[in-house]
Amino acid sequence: VGLDAGIDFHGRLHKGMAKQLAAIIEPLRPLFIEEPLLSEHPEGIRQLSQLTTIPIALGERLYSRWDFKPFLEAGSIDIAQPDLCHAGGISEVRRIAAMCEAYDVAMAPHCPLGPLALASCLQLAVATPNFAIQEMSLGIHYNKGAELLTYLADPAVFEVEKGAVDTPTGPGLGIEINEDLVRDAASRPFTWRNPAWRGPDGDLREW
Repeated sequence: VGLDAGIDFHGRLHKGMAKQLAAIIEPLRPLFIEEPLLSEHPEGIRQLSQLTTIPIALGERLYSRWDFKPFLEAGSIDIAQPDLCHAGGISEVRRIAAMCEAYDVAMAPHCPLGPLALASCLQLAVATPNFAIQEMSLGIHYNKGAELLTYLADPAVFEVEKGAVDTPTGPGLGIEINEDLVRDAASRPFTWRNPAWRGPDGDLREW
């Protein structure tokens, strides 16, 4: 029996440490390890993929079919994680999914964002034979002031039951946004800045 969870390294380790950590957790048989190294180190990810039986997931920092191509050709990833909001929307990510299918690579779209992003991912999921699992941001630690469900007219559309969410079947993406709440939020100017993540000793950490 394996661990029914993926473990996100978030690219925060160097290659030597990623090798050691993968070896330590391998007996737990997690679903995957995510971003064991940053995507700008394709040779390191390929080396690591040859040292572990744990599936490797990657892709939230990749933005097109051409970005994914070297990882697919090297056989170094098992699960692709493009973000529909960053990688060209439903059309481009559907093309990425089709290319991944030819390499027997599964899809697990990255989606730590809001309801429109998640609804788009769910519509993609039902049209994608190699879809595996969907990330959602319900209760995620950096949601402050608004949650995944805050701006939905009907929050029940994303109700989780036994680890699954039904595909929205309404018009368009299948959800309805509470536009009054959006207008109210837009009336209060807000400048978003990427949070600064620091370690216990105050050193700056990668986001």
